[in-house]
Amino acid sequence: MLPVLDLRGRPLSLRDLRGALPRAEFDVEAALSAVAPICDDVRLRGSQALLDAAERFDRVRPSSLRVPAAVLSRALTELDPAVRRALEESIRRARLVHADQRRSDKVTVVASGGTVTERWVPVDRVGLYVPGGLAVYPSSVVMNVVPAQIAGVGSLAVASPPQVDHDGWPHPTILAACALLGVDEVYAMGGAQAIAGFAHGFEGCDPVTLVTGPGNIYVAAAKRLLKGLIGIDAEAGPTEIAILADATADAGHVAADLISQAEHDPLAASVLVTDSVELAGAVGSELASRVVATKHVERVTSALTGRQSAVVLVDDLDAGLAVVNAYAAEHLEIQTADAAAVAARVRNAGAVFVGPWSPVSLGDYCAGSNHVLPTGGSAVHSSGLSVQSFLRGIHVVDYSEAALREVGAHVVTLARSEDLPGHGDAVIARLPELG
Repeated sequence: MLPVLDLRGRPLSLRDLRGALPRAEFDVEAALSAVAPICDDVRLRGSQALLDAAERFDRVRPSSLRVPAAVLSRALTELDPAVRRALEESIRRARLVHADQRRSDKVTVVASGGTVTERWVPVDRVGLYVPGGLAVYPSSVVMNVVPAQIAGVGSLAVASPPQVDHDGWPHPTILAACALLGVDEVYAMGGAQAIAGFAHGFEGCDPVTLVTGPGNIYVAAAKRLLKGLIGIDAEAGPTEIAILADATADAGHVAADLISQAEHDPLAASVLVTDSVELAGAVGSELASRVVATKHVERVTSALTGRQSAVVLVDDLDAGLAVVNAYAAEHLEIQTADAAAVAARVRNAGAVFVGPWSPVSLGDYCAGSNHVLPTGGSAVHSSGLSVQSFLRGIHVVDYSEAALREVGAHVVTLARSEDLPGHGDAVIARLPELG
């Protein structure tokens, strides 16, 4: 079922690997022309444009954009008790992990009487996007809200698409997750128009300074278009799993994990990297029996047979590491002998899952880690969502007269060397003897 890419006996330069490894086609640039007029309309017409867009794209016109408190409360009251307990445990574990990410201010004494303090200040207001589409993602509420709250963001708003089957409100499980987390500013808006609504603001909703959360190609395009007016976490593409496995791996585990990501989206990428032809064959047999039994068989089949998915055969584990580091997967599983040691050699991945008992689905819900992760190879330079995503470092410079006098001549010298004498003059105005 999975296409096979045989890299055995071939040079594995980074350039060659980037050209050879499978990727989903996800042309954000092409989507810009579609989202630009939508975003402009929201900027000009505010809430009316958002309601019109909901009617056009979501096939329902909400009675209001903001979800009433009574609707949020009812969603939590009617939530399945087992789902509530699972969400509460997910929240508890996420808070444990993210609490350890909070940075403290650091004062560096550069000279007697001269200090530089790095202050960590949360952004003022955040718009958190939770997608609708093919699945329901209350877990994404948890993953966005928890780090923002721990960072100390004072104003949080959540947007999720209105649903025809739920009276024009977002899915009730998403609303219940918001209520569990104490978020009461929730909007029934989705897609590019939601990002524009957050960026420009509209009647009753102040503009935000940062937007986070995954979405489809139109959400990614709107983020790209509006970046600068707002900060963004990333332009999320289709989800990815890569599994580095050797002959010790359990073929059933590997197949199940490949399917778990494939059920997200027909464009989801499932990649197995192995030096064991026998394992590759066994995984193929497991997939053949498991895919037909899964609920979303058509979606899974499309993902597994698409150009973005493959079995990649390599000569040995070192070659496999070169491949997964070049691929830089959103999610990377290590299912090898001495998996922890192998995982320690991984440099590029959104999150690494070590050994047979750490499937990606654990991280999706209850590991405590964050599942909003870099996709499309961007893990080579970007990190997943964290408390740090919502903080800004501000340097506070505090020098006494004596401390400035000690270094002032160097400032004047460097200013003149850059042909910026006014910079030096600002020091000479305070210390005329340096002129």
